[in-house]
Amino acid sequence: MTRLIIVRHGNTFDAGDTPTRVGARTDLPLSSSGLAQAANLSAHFRDTNFLAAFCSPLQRTRQTARAILAARPHAPALLVLPFLTEIDYGPDENQPEDAVIARVGAPALAAWDNDAVPPPGWHVDPGALRAAWAGLLVRARALGPDATVLIVTSNGIARFLPDVVDAAPAGLDRKLKTGAWGCVEISGDRAAITEWNLRP
Repeated sequence: MTRLIIVRHGNTFDAGDTPTRVGARTDLPLSSSGLAQAANLSAHFRDTNFLAAFCSPLQRTRQTARAILAARPHAPALLVLPFLTEIDYGPDENQPEDAVIARVGAPALAAWDNDAVPPPGWHVDPGALRAAWAGLLVRARALGPDATVLIVTSNGIARFLPDVVDAAPAGLDRKLKTGAWGCVEISGDRAAITEWNLRP
């Protein structure tokens, strides 16, 4: 079967920092803890033979992907897919969470977390993202039955993947944690999330 390893980039903030909604317009590098998470991912997948690798243009995903691929003498070229770029949080871009809650309200954030319904003012097209994920599943399936593909993206993008697979674990949390990974297995015309939100 074809396997897609879906990874969220590592941290962009460290303990003691004030985290903000880091979206498409805020291109932060990995923080020191994020670099450590990327190293842990690299060690975890050191024996995985990736046939293809994709990430977003943002440096936090590129750094994470390159760390995972770095130890492999025959690693595939890292290809950028624009749709994997984090969403644009509009007026909440780079704002601390208390300010975001004050503007949109806790119920709107709960709808985002649970059902991927964007709050007012955020620039995101759920239909286009679901179509892009579905297209990537088709592209990966064409690589062959034994292919393993690395995909490094962000939380706002990864949360739409469960909507286009045929099966997922019960109670799956759409939010993929920083430095965490999941797996989609494709067999024939069926795609299933078999693992999600795992950290090395």
